[in-house]
Amino acid sequence: MNDELKRIGDEFWAFTLESSPTNATLLGYHDYDAALEDLSREVEDEHIASLDGFAAGAEAIDPDPLTADERISREVLMFEASTAADDLRSRMAEFAVDPFNGIQVVFQQIAGQIPITEPEHAEAMVEKWSKMGRMLDQAIGRLREGVAADRTPPLVGTEKTIAQLDTYLASPVEEDALVNLPAPPQWSEDEVAAWRQTLSEQVQSAVRPGFARYRATIVDEILPVARPQERSGVVWLEDGQEIYERAIRRHTSLPLTALDIHDTGLGDIAELEDEYRRLGQSVLDTDDLTEIYSRLRDDEALRFEDADQIVAAAQGALDRASAAMGKTFGRLPKAPCVMAMVPPLGAEDAPLAFYFPPTEDGSRPGTFFVNTTFPTTRTRYESEALAFHESIPGHHLQLALAQELEGLPDFRKNAFITVFHEGWGLYSERLADEMGLYTGDLERLGILSFDSWRAGRLVVDTGLHALGWSRQKTIDYLTSNSPQAANNIVNEVERYIAWPGQALAYKTGQHEMLQARARTEEALGAEFDIKAFHDTLLGSGSVPMPTMHRLIDEWVSHIAPPSGGSPARQGGEGSQTEGAVTP
Repeated sequence: MNDELKRIGDEFWAFTLESSPTNATLLGYHDYDAALEDLSREVEDEHIASLDGFAAGAEAIDPDPLTADERISREVLMFEASTAADDLRSRMAEFAVDPFNGIQVVFQQIAGQIPITEPEHAEAMVEKWSKMGRMLDQAIGRLREGVAADRTPPLVGTEKTIAQLDTYLASPVEEDALVNLPAPPQWSEDEVAAWRQTLSEQVQSAVRPGFARYRATIVDEILPVARPQERSGVVWLEDGQEIYERAIRRHTSLPLTALDIHDTGLGDIAELEDEYRRLGQSVLDTDDLTEIYSRLRDDEALRFEDADQIVAAAQGALDRASAAMGKTFGRLPKAPCVMAMVPPLGAEDAPLAFYFPPTEDGSRPGTFFVNTTFPTTRTRYESEALAFHESIPGHHLQLALAQELEGLPDFRKNAFITVFHEGWGLYSERLADEMGLYTGDLERLGILSFDSWRAGRLVVDTGLHALGWSRQKTIDYLTSNSPQAANNIVNEVERYIAWPGQALAYKTGQHEMLQARARTEEALGAEFDIKAFHDTLLGSGSVPMPTMHRLIDEWVSHIAPPSGGSPARQGGEGSQTEGAVTP
């Protein structure tokens, strides 16, 4: 690799691990096991300066003499560093009272995934938990900065966070996920018991008192000034427009405006209606859209009866997809994908499912988490699409393959570019139908339900954060324009409120990937090979959308008939990543 590019990339990756030590541990980098994230504004300022430096350094490198792979690395590095810096500039720690990604739920969710394979890893966890009180005090300080600047969190997330903290602080210490970490396999029962006792002491002396202080601050100082549900979006903050513009860039990698995204979502919702009518006639004996939505939402026969049925359906879909991978992909991951249930704390507010990638050393497989709370509200017809999105051919195939790519710098193997990541997940839901993985037309209605859900996100996320929609208006829109269950709509809307812009990635990425595929099929005709297309799409890891299009077009140009010309898009190399230092 180009010496300067390698130097910057290595320094960027070292910075990434050091500044996010918990994530470093989850990835299997154990040098940071005993550390916790520093949430102070002073360190945040240092991080912004470092990230700006990485982005500027990569941009200053002349792309012309670089190899094809070096050009990708340069573009990914520019995008990742610049958008991460801009994300920190939004100072969201000042209003980060969050029932979805908050401190009170994240550590409970990841605890069981920490790869503890050696005694020193286990001992480091004791030291790590001893620092939790300091981190929570920093979080308190940032929230107070927000109050002083009139940058306060939304009321609904604040109330849910308080409820989660109450549940956590009232739970038995012996059931705390921070005490019940995976133990080193070589330890005896007595050694494990002694270690868990030490963990328990840290939880009682440092962790829970810290969370009690955090809760008291939220109740006494944040709740009285939290934004009401009519002002849930960031648009109601003084710098809300800039915050949302940065979020759009971060989560789509494209120079899109909120209004353009909003209009795209409205168009997507309308385009799905004919598909609903066709499948509705086949499965529900009606082509009336309102009746189809009502039946899908309210018919108890279309719902699970208990958690065991949810688990069985998800496992069956995962098994079928695992067996069929070779038909559609030339390169397959070595790491297996397993299924687990979402941990209890925070599960009521958690999404339907999510995925954790494997560690590079193989000590933890990729894990597809399924939410089994309130099983009678979970729909049978959406279960398969959900499984294919989160596991195979979705996130597991994508992320496990990225980790196993040879010759890539570490920052590219572990890049997490939201639009690529979630766009592939949504693309995979329809791809699974091409692979013959759905068991019938009822389950294919799940494709449409999830498509309208993600299209609706384009409408309501921009509605909340750019157009000033209330929480209730957002709920009403999704209720009228999708068959999603009422509890899921509420959970999802409150997730969008807490996480501006992230919901835009799914449909935006799917659009871009489908466009790239259609362009490729048109250019290659009978020469089009679905395996080769997917191997090319996934073969460079997670990349911004402009880079993805360039890679696909360059691949096509090497195999397309000379008379066909190149279908390359306007703009050439880095047309939208060259200026990535600013949103």
